[in-house]
Amino acid sequence: MSVLTTNYLTPTGREEAWRFTPLARLGGLHDASVTLLDHPSLQVIGELPTGVKLSQSVSAPLSTTDDLVTERVRSAVSQELVLEIARDVELDAPIYLHRSGVSTGPEASRTLIKLGTHARATVIVENTGGGILAEEMEFSLDTGSHLTFVTLQEFESDAVFLARHHAIIGKDAQFVSTVVTIGGSVVRILPTVEYSGQGSSAELSGVYFATDGQHQEHRIHVDHNFPHAKSRVNYKGALAGNNAHSVWIGDVFIRANAEGTDTYELNRNLLLSDGARADSVPNLEIETGEIVGAGHASTTGRFDDEQLFYLESRGIPAELARRLVIRGFFAEIVSKIGIEVIQERIMDRIDSELSKVGE
Repeated sequence: MSVLTTNYLTPTGREEAWRFTPLARLGGLHDASVTLLDHPSLQVIGELPTGVKLSQSVSAPLSTTDDLVTERVRSAVSQELVLEIARDVELDAPIYLHRSGVSTGPEASRTLIKLGTHARATVIVENTGGGILAEEMEFSLDTGSHLTFVTLQEFESDAVFLARHHAIIGKDAQFVSTVVTIGGSVVRILPTVEYSGQGSSAELSGVYFATDGQHQEHRIHVDHNFPHAKSRVNYKGALAGNNAHSVWIGDVFIRANAEGTDTYELNRNLLLSDGARADSVPNLEIETGEIVGAGHASTTGRFDDEQLFYLESRGIPAELARRLVIRGFFAEIVSKIGIEVIQERIMDRIDSELSKVGE
């Protein structure tokens, strides 16, 4: 256990970074006067294959940050969990990291995932249980490596989870991330990317489903700080129930030296009932005209009654028709995960949440 020593001030809610977040529900994770417990709560499921190493080391962040909660994590955590995939190792099966709940007090966790040159791996992080947790996760991808990262937020209804997931992508390396947020009381995730070599690419996808009283917030930031790099961002969310609230912020920054950048970001939200609210803010800042392409789009709309009517008119019961429409909405992103058991697990959980809301 350690006490926060940074100079960051506790946010008031008037700051741009916090204006959508329900500060009173964060359990002190944002409060500089509250001590965070040092608890590396992630555990590996099963045995690690040859060429993969798991260890704990003195925390040494790779990146800088202006995020208050991330700074709090760095001050609280004495050792980080380090997962290393060695050079040229190509894994056929995913590595699973599981968190089944945290202790009674607010706590912090930090993880570093490193891929050597031309390594290839899939890492799946499963978050379940309850508690109040702040997390920082960093990814370091060496030349020509490829990481598929899937994180599942299936917390219990009272959980609070604030996280920053930051990738540093080397020359010709690929980072493919899918964020799935279904459970929890408040979940706020900051997926961020920077590049360290030409030919690198990032594909950031996400699905979220918020019901009564849930707050789900995803703030993406892609820093195109290197020439000839690519990014794609695609997040989809559905909301149902009173005071269900989602926030999606998509920031893409193309620096003056980032010639040849190719980027596009998209967010789509589906409102299934009255009383639900989706805030979506895509931002694109460009400092050079020498790019391949750059664009963004955002849509928020109601449930498509025409689709529902079409299915019902062909003898499909209303409840099943509704489920099929929701599955179709998410299928584009979920199907790309490429692991059938995970894909069905996500869809089944969405079905379960939808059944709680009713018609």
